[in-house]
Amino acid sequence: MATASTLPISNTSSESQPPIATPAFRAFLARLNSSVRNGLAQRRPWLELIDRSAFNRPDTIAEAASRIRKNFSYFRVNYIFLISLSLAFSLLSHPFSLLVLLSLLAAWLFLYLFRPSDQPVVVGGRTFSDREILGILVVSTIVVVFLTSVGSLLISALLVGLAVVCTHGAFRMPEDLFLDEQEPITTGFMSFLGGAASSAAAAAAPAVATRV
Repeated sequence: MATASTLPISNTSSESQPPIATPAFRAFLARLNSSVRNGLAQRRPWLELIDRSAFNRPDTIAEAASRIRKNFSYFRVNYIFLISLSLAFSLLSHPFSLLVLLSLLAAWLFLYLFRPSDQPVVVGGRTFSDREILGILVVSTIVVVFLTSVGSLLISALLVGLAVVCTHGAFRMPEDLFLDEQEPITTGFMSFLGGAASSAAAAAAPAVATRV
C-alpha cells in the first residue's frame, strides 16, 4: 500500500516582519515622538509672541539684525512652528505635491532605511540589490526636488515662513525677554533641529549598516 506523500509546511512564524513592524521603525517613531515632545515643551506662550506693546520699528539695520538673533533664540520653537505651518499650508493647497513627497518618504523608509536585510526587493521577477535601490532613490529624490514644481513649492513656502519670522524678529523688542547670555544664540535652535535628525539617524543606523 502506497504511503501518502508528505506536503511541505512552511513556518510562517519565521518569516521576516514587514518594515512597519520592525524594531528599528518602532524605535524611530519613539525617538521622533520624544524629540518633538521635548521641543514643544520649550515653546514660549503665544501671547508673549504677539504682545503689541513690545513692537517697535528698529532704528538701524544692525539693531534689526540684533533683534532677530535674540528673538530667534528665545522664540525658536514658535518660529519653527510658523515655518512648518507655512510648509504644511503650501502642501495641503497642492495635493499632488503632497502625495509625491509622501510617496518619496515612504519609499526611503520602507525600501531602504527600515527594510529587513533578508527581504529583497523583487519587481517583475528581478531582484534589486541594496546599491541599486539606493541609486534609484537618490535619483528620484533629485528629480522630485530639483526638476519638478515640488522643489519650487517647498522653497517658496520656506521663504514665506522665513520672511514672517524675520519681520517679527526685527520689530519685536527683546528687552523684556530673559535670555541666557551664556548660551550661544543658535545653540538651542540647532540642538532642537539636530535632536530629531540624530534620533532618526540612530534608529536607522542598524538597518543601514547591514547594507554597507
